[in-house]
Amino acid sequence: MSFDKKKRLRRTMMFLNAHRASLVKDPYVYKPDSIIFDLEDAVSENQKDSARIQLYNTLKYADYKGVERLVRINGFDSKHWKEDIRASVAGGCDGIRIPKCEKKEDVIRVEEEVRKAELEFHKELGSTLLMAAIETPLGVLNAYELAVSSDRILGISIGAGDFMRTMHAKRTAEGFEMLAARSHLILAARAADVMCFDTVHTDVEDLDGLRRDTELIKNMGFDGKSVISPKQISIIHEVFTPTQSEIEMAEKTILGVEELAKEA
Repeated sequence: MSFDKKKRLRRTMMFLNAHRASLVKDPYVYKPDSIIFDLEDAVSENQKDSARIQLYNTLKYADYKGVERLVRINGFDSKHWKEDIRASVAGGCDGIRIPKCEKKEDVIRVEEEVRKAELEFHKELGSTLLMAAIETPLGVLNAYELAVSSDRILGISIGAGDFMRTMHAKRTAEGFEMLAARSHLILAARAADVMCFDTVHTDVEDLDGLRRDTELIKNMGFDGKSVISPKQISIIHEVFTPTQSEIEMAEKTILGVEELAKEA
């Protein structure tokens, strides 16, 4: 597995309902770094099978111009997750987002099914990456365990909706209620040398709040943020674009390292 594929730019990961062809046909025009086709929360129970068929055909035949294509499968409490993996791998997705991860065994279960699907559909073994989505207090406490659970792990992410519910907490504009979980995840990700992604900003009209939220998580060390609307993408990309002073500092650091190497 190439290092570049695991470490590619992922400032924005845009969720799309896998069942609605009109939404998944050409979202690359909005220039997200990654697309997450959602088979879980966005799809009602009576549409799961048809959404999976739509997903396979979209992955197989739509040209996304190099945009990474991930799939959020249904959880282990659903009968659909194994078939979600088969359709995703058969269609040629780049990776699987595993919802509500709490322990390394959750990742291992998915990894085993992904490997079976790669063999079944003649895909390169190890080519399908995994992302552990952390949405409960137990998952947060086990973040490092999840981050090192598989060589396929590209990163870990925090999902605020279920996390707030299980914490009996309420989302605020300042985000104080998420600080402990965000801090724990970024520490775990950096210790494991994987990427770390923040939750969505659910108020798509609150662009000022989105900017503040993104500036906060960038300063904390996050690599990117999930989005639910195309209008959120440009703001997040702008925040994650290095400033001139940051570029100059990086150049000085590189020159310093090169000089030390010459003297060694």
